[in-house]
Amino acid sequence: MDALKGTMLDVNIWNFIWSAVNIIILFILLRIFLFKPINKIMNERTRTIQDNMDEAEKARQEAEELKQQYADSISNAKEEAQKIIMKAYDEAETEKSAILKKSQEEAYEIINDAGKTIENERKRIIQQAQTQIADLAIEAASKIIGENVDDEKNRRLVDEFLSAEERDN
Repeated sequence: MDALKGTMLDVNIWNFIWSAVNIIILFILLRIFLFKPINKIMNERTRTIQDNMDEAEKARQEAEELKQQYADSISNAKEEAQKIIMKAYDEAETEKSAILKKSQEEAYEIINDAGKTIENERKRIIQQAQTQIADLAIEAASKIIGENVDDEKNRRLVDEFLSAEERDN
């Protein structure tokens, strides 16, 4: 058994206790100087990542809100543009109707004025023709009778004759 005393398989309880104490001290030292800073760094990193994710979510929500506001603005602008177009169309139709009505009134007025002018011109021409006919009739009668009769009396007779002819027609 003495031969087994110096072999590697020989278990020395003191070596085992010192090894266990060394491992416990090493674990405590690693925990204080290595695990705590690493855990602290990991927790800070986790917190930073979570903050970044929260900020990204907030930015996404703000972007969604802006997108919705933009869509609403475009929709409102389209509706407003449609209202403006319809209003302009209605105003154009009203203006068109007013212009047509005014032009028709002016046309009727021009036609009426032209009719009055034509009627006045016709009366003036008839009056002028009657005067010339009366002058010719008096001159012819004077030549037939051979003497010059009173112009005023002759003119009155011819005017009465022509007035009677107009009433008959």
